Amino acid sequence: MNTDATIMLRRNFKHVLRNPVAVFNGLLFPVIIMLMFVYVLGDAFSVGVDYIDYATPGMLLLAVCYGLGSTATSVNADMTKGIINRFKVMDVSRGAVLTGHVVTSVLGNLIAIAGIFATAFALGFRPSAGLTDWLGVIGLVLLLSFALGWLTVALGLAAKTPEAAGITSVPLVMLPFFSSAIVPADKMGPGVRQFAQYQPFTPIIETLRGLFAGSVPTGSAIAAVAWCAGIGLVGYLWASSTFNRRA
Repeated sequence: MNTDATIMLRRNFKHVLRNPVAVFNGLLFPVIIMLMFVYVLGDAFSVGVDYIDYATPGMLLLAVCYGLGSTATSVNADMTKGIINRFKVMDVSRGAVLTGHVVTSVLGNLIAIAGIFATAFALGFRPSAGLTDWLGVIGLVLLLSFALGWLTVALGLAAKTPEAAGITSVPLVMLPFFSSAIVPADKMGPGVRQFAQYQPFTPIIETLRGLFAGSVPTGSAIAAVAWCAGIGLVGYLWASSTFNRRA
């Protein structure tokens, strides 16, 4: 199974690199968004600290979300275009097919996050995080990427066509904009404020923000890990069930 997973990972990663739209959306567009909000619009936001320090955690989450569409499309294309049937004839592990897509998504996220960090430091980002805090940042980002990877695979499997699969990831891409990623939730209007406070991405962003500042809010950290674990579990069970049924 490990050999099968490695083969699937190499195959999926090559497909991503050959798709310029996927590369742009997953790697370059998050950097463009960061430059737009921090370098162009940053002075318009009053958040009590340098805006680059406030915005970087949210931009990391955006970087994770912007690559999800290509994952959903790729998974669905494998299912609807007969590739899975070929894998079955070749006796490729079913688990390796799904795991390959998830790991490919995580690796793409890490590359996009590296670009966000490079841009953030170039724009003046100077966190006071210690070694333990940085390990916490890496762990939470990996956990989030893994959880969203499984959820995206499930969405791709559930869609009828590759085009529909790409659309299923749009809510995940938009959700960070209705969180504390860009501005604090308490500065938003009624209704949107409450949604931003209680949706899953806000505690994740606030935990990252606390880690960078060297002071982690316990409540946000527990909620962030719980949301990631819950999303990952739902995505895994949903993906496995749908794959077994359709394959």
